[in-house]
Amino acid sequence: MADGARDKIEITIAPRLASVDATQWDALANPAGGRRDPFVTHAFLATLEDAHCVGEDTGWEPCHLLAHEGKTLVGAMPLYAKHHSYGEYVFDHAWADAMRRAGGRYYPKLQCAVPFTPVTGPRIFAANEGVRDILIAGAKEAARKLQASSIHITFPTHDEWARAGELGYLQRTGVQFHWTNDGYGAFDDFLAALSSGKRKNIRKERTRAREGVSILRLQGEAITPAYWDFFFRCYMDTGSRKWGSPYLNRTFFHLLGERMGGDCVMFVAEDEGRPIACALNLVGSDTIYGRYWGCTREVPFLHFELCYYQAIDYAIEHGLRLVEAGAQGEHKLLRGYAPVPTYSAHWIEHRGLRDAVAQFLSAEMPAVAHEIEALNDHTPFRKSE
Repeated sequence: MADGARDKIEITIAPRLASVDATQWDALANPAGGRRDPFVTHAFLATLEDAHCVGEDTGWEPCHLLAHEGKTLVGAMPLYAKHHSYGEYVFDHAWADAMRRAGGRYYPKLQCAVPFTPVTGPRIFAANEGVRDILIAGAKEAARKLQASSIHITFPTHDEWARAGELGYLQRTGVQFHWTNDGYGAFDDFLAALSSGKRKNIRKERTRAREGVSILRLQGEAITPAYWDFFFRCYMDTGSRKWGSPYLNRTFFHLLGERMGGDCVMFVAEDEGRPIACALNLVGSDTIYGRYWGCTREVPFLHFELCYYQAIDYAIEHGLRLVEAGAQGEHKLLRGYAPVPTYSAHWIEHRGLRDAVAQFLSAEMPAVAHEIEALNDHTPFRKSE
């Protein structure tokens, strides 16, 4: 971008997404003709703010970075000032502890992310590559202005990650397990691609999970308030056991259903008409994203049925390319979900900490690549002769 064009770009910080035009935001976050990611929509991110799941009292203070050319929004980054390291799924607690022991201050830091959502997607929305670079550089100025120690871009696209690295950010990788639709016409076509033993095991799990249980697929208005209430009961139970304090509240899910019900798919298991378990997913243009699961009664293999196999069924039926079933979980490997890399980029002001983190990452990245290679040797698919 020529210097004259750069001079026309104004960088500002928005403390609330409500102050940003939704149409302009969405046109940048999900450009026409591209793949649609529901998590970066104005509706999803604003719902987190409107339900007070993010805000001053939560340790996630919105400070979205905006690039305007005149009155037109030409770039944006969903950005938050963080006062802790929870809800990110890319762990930097050791970095914070190292800074504290050295007598420095790690918080606040700036997080470019979709809160509580370990899903790969765009993080730097820009009309062109020049604006993207201005935002990446502008985030450093925002960090200094807000007296933040660092910037962390979590779960960006590979291209964003690569460019951030070229512009001085430290690069990090992780691992998730995704299912890929290889043009299957039905679930049995997917099973046919597996080794005999794994195919039999999945059929056995599905049969056991559905003994005496009916499975409902609900979307849009079919997810009634009663189902949302049941889901939230499950969410609170699971969240309390896994995280201690669940991040989302009932208001968030009420607003999500009201504003984005068509993007939500809920798989519900019922026993004689009474729900006993459910899994909530969001759907993009080519991906179904598994987000939350819970149950009020334990049924063998029901978790796998609702969270993994029902999502595969849905993806095949709707011609979706991917199922992303959330963070962690090597048990997904035996059910047809393959390891894939995830990305994050980090800029740290303090030179000593930056050098120490760079040294750590230089050892961690090859180890992650080796882990992915080793895991690929254990997928359930039939091996080529």
